[in-house]
Amino acid sequence: MDNLSSGVRPCREKILVVDDDRDIRMIIKDRLEMLGYQTLTASDGQEALKSIAQQEPDAVFLDLQMPRMDGMEVLRSLKEYPNLPVIVITAFGTIEKAVEAIKEGAFDFITKPFSAGHLDIVIKKALECRSLKRENLYLQGEVDRSFPGIIGESQKIKEATEMAKKVALTSSTVLLLGESGVGKEVFARLIHRSSDRSKKPFVAVNCAALRDELLESELFGHEKGSFTGAFQMKRGKLEVANGGTIFLDEIGDLKPELQAKILRVLEEREFDRVGGTQSVRIDIRTIAATNHNLYKKVQDGRFREDLFFRLNVVTIHLPPLRERKEDIPALADFFLERACYEVKKPLMKFTRESMEHLMNYHWPGNVRELRNLIERAVVLSEGVEITPYDLPYSPFVNSAEENHLIKPYHDAVLSYQKEVILHALKQAKGNQSKAAEFLNLQRTYLARLIKKMNIKDSIKDEPS
Repeated sequence: MDNLSSGVRPCREKILVVDDDRDIRMIIKDRLEMLGYQTLTASDGQEALKSIAQQEPDAVFLDLQMPRMDGMEVLRSLKEYPNLPVIVITAFGTIEKAVEAIKEGAFDFITKPFSAGHLDIVIKKALECRSLKRENLYLQGEVDRSFPGIIGESQKIKEATEMAKKVALTSSTVLLLGESGVGKEVFARLIHRSSDRSKKPFVAVNCAALRDELLESELFGHEKGSFTGAFQMKRGKLEVANGGTIFLDEIGDLKPELQAKILRVLEEREFDRVGGTQSVRIDIRTIAATNHNLYKKVQDGRFREDLFFRLNVVTIHLPPLRERKEDIPALADFFLERACYEVKKPLMKFTRESMEHLMNYHWPGNVRELRNLIERAVVLSEGVEITPYDLPYSPFVNSAEENHLIKPYHDAVLSYQKEVILHALKQAKGNQSKAAEFLNLQRTYLARLIKKMNIKDSIKDEPS
């Protein structure tokens, strides 16, 4: 097997040429090297498979008529390399064999004799296709990494997760209830990914984020000319989600007119675009979520009873973070790792004191608040650890109960001054002169403040 490669320009992708005719191998090899590609060659199918396993080429030219193992056998053996484009080489009179090869997974074919220009075009298209496949795989990997699944081992979160996975096996409508920030969309995505609709779209709509007229167009789409500025037909989110899952977040904020239209979608699986006269039929799975008490809204006449019952087929209550505090360390570590990656910092860790602060806080904003707080700490921290001083001041000064109390003004000011000085000393590693520089204070004045506030920790002895 010849496997020397040389070219007049720096080499790029690696191409394997497989043909039992040495002249054909050399013609293709020379042309590819002229274009700047690396080239490998093999004289039969067995050599080709060995070279593919060892050299991992980016594309293959494969002759169909060869001894020992013909091209069709090689092609069938390459099923385990789905992203490797194979261009078959065939004689002019055997086009039907090339068509059969395409059916077996070949990317394209060239016929003998072939022109240099045709070879250039075919290899360029094959490599572009490989590049697109790789990019799609990368993007899919990014999507998968952005969905961490359900993090936590508390009993309440386990029960909610188990119910979500059970209902995923059905087509039932699901209602997710819980405070803002508990992770309702994460559960909706879990249900979608665990269902037989997982290969179809997952489309999320925040019903509280848009004005009524914009939300209607967003959900149902509109026909060309249906209102000022409607220059072309637009498909709505419901239509985009066809075959998959629609997630209606904050559905408790829907106005009565849109509630009636959503009810029709749930009952009849159809709707009209804004300005349309012909109904659009869809097949979707509906997951709704709210932090409101829908039952009370029904009693108050602010939410349709029939829509409530239609949504309330399977209800999953998601616990607030303060009721699953044992999950905080795992959640915090996950958000810390992701934040470090996103801001391109080395992986950090929490000190014992900072984790205690996280555990003792009451988290009114739930998991979303925890995530945002950790992102902020990573951005602002100058060390390799997240300390209490890297966390926002107000939530962690006192216990959850004390946070609800208003301190006298002077007490609050003194408490804050002490925290600022402690933070500066921490950054200065106990050196008072450096801490004074950080705070833009005279060292003697800082020393008096330290003495007045009885701050003794983290202070390095130094000459006055």
